[in-house]
Amino acid sequence: MTNERERIRRELTADSRVVEAVVGAVHERVPAYAALDDGRLVEVRAIAAWALERFLHLWAVDGDLGPADLRRFRGIAAARAADGRPLPAVLRAYRVAASVIVDEIAARAAPSAAEDAFALTRQLLTLLDTLCEVMATSYTATSERLAGDRDQALCLLLDDLIAGRHASVGAVTDRAARLGVELPYPYCLLVAGPPDGDGPGDDAEDAASGLLAALAGTGRDTTTPLATTQGAQAVLLLPAAAAAAAPKVLREHGRRGCAITGEGLDRIAVAHRLATGALATAPPHAHRPGRLLTDADAHVLALLSGHPATDSERVGRLVLGPLAQPGRRHLLDALTAYLDTGSATAAARGLRLHPQSLRYRLRRVRELTGRDPRDPWQRLTLDIARTVAFGSGR
Repeated sequence: MTNERERIRRELTADSRVVEAVVGAVHERVPAYAALDDGRLVEVRAIAAWALERFLHLWAVDGDLGPADLRRFRGIAAARAADGRPLPAVLRAYRVAASVIVDEIAARAAPSAAEDAFALTRQLLTLLDTLCEVMATSYTATSERLAGDRDQALCLLLDDLIAGRHASVGAVTDRAARLGVELPYPYCLLVAGPPDGDGPGDDAEDAASGLLAALAGTGRDTTTPLATTQGAQAVLLLPAAAAAAAPKVLREHGRRGCAITGEGLDRIAVAHRLATGALATAPPHAHRPGRLLTDADAHVLALLSGHPATDSERVGRLVLGPLAQPGRRHLLDALTAYLDTGSATAAARGLRLHPQSLRYRLRRVRELTGRDPRDPWQRLTLDIARTVAFGSGR
C-alpha cells in the first residue's frame, strides 16, 4: 500500500459527493437508468457506495476481488435479471462509474504518481473484465431460469415483495409487467399458519396451493394472485375481496390466518411483518372459529409489542372506524360506559338510558366496527383503541 493511494482512498470515501457524482453520471448517460425513479435510485446509490469502497481498497493494497465480492456481484446481476434491466445497460453503468472514479482520483493525485496511475489502470481493467464474466453468467442463468418456470418466477416475485426488495410502486409494477401479470390492487395479503402457530413446514406448500385455488377467483379476471411459503406459513397476495371468503376457506384447510388489506403496493413487506407478528402474538381466543385477524387486530398487537409500524392514531382509526366521527359520539359514549362497567344495565344506568336503548347502541357499534364488545378479544381491542385514541374519560 502506498501512502498516496491510501490518502486518496480516504478522501474519496469520506466525500459523499463522489457517490452522488457516480449516480448522477449513470442516471444521465445510461438510458435504462435515466428512467429509474427516486425509490430505485436508492438501491443504485447503495451499490455505488459499496463498489467505490471496495475498488479503492483493492487499488490501495494491490488486491483482487474475493469470494464475498463475487457473490455480491452475482446477486446484483441476478436481481437485475429479475427486474428485467438489460445486461448491456448494467455493464455500461459500471464503465461510466469507473470513468467518474478515475476523474476523481486524477483530481486528487500528485502529477508524478505514474506508478499509481498504471496500477489504477490495471485494477480497472481487471475488475471490469471479471465483472463482465461473473455478472453475465449470473444474469443469463437467472433469466433462463425465470423464463423456463413461470410459477417459480411468480413465487420469487412475492418472495421479493415480502422481503422489501422493491423500493417503489414503479419498481413493483414494472417487474410485474415484465412477467406479463397485473398484481391485485387493492390487495389482501393473507398469511396462514397452522392452528397452534407451530407445526412442521412440509405441508405449507400444499396449503398455499389449496388456498390459492379456493380464493383466486375473488377479484378481477385481469389480476394474478400470488402464493409462496415462509416456513410453516402460506403467504398469498390476493384481491382485497378475498378477505371476506378467507375465514371459511381457512377453516376448511385447518389453518388460522391474518389478512392485511390497508397497505400500498410499496408496503407489502410491512403488511407481511404485521400479519406474521399478529399470528405470533395473538392469544388463542382471538382465533375463534370462522374468524380472521385483520389490520385492526394486527395494529393493536403491534402497538402492544412496541412495533414501529403503527401508532395510537392508526389503531384508533382502524378499530373504531366510524365511531371516531363527531356525529357518533353517543355510540362511543355507550361503548365506553359498557367497557368500564362490564354490564349493559350498569352502563345504561350511568348514562341515564333505558337498557334497551343502550343495547341498541351497542348493536350499532357492532355493525359499524365489525366488533362485538361481548367477545373477550374484540372487547380488548375496542378498549385499547378508545383508550389510546381518546383516553378513558371520553
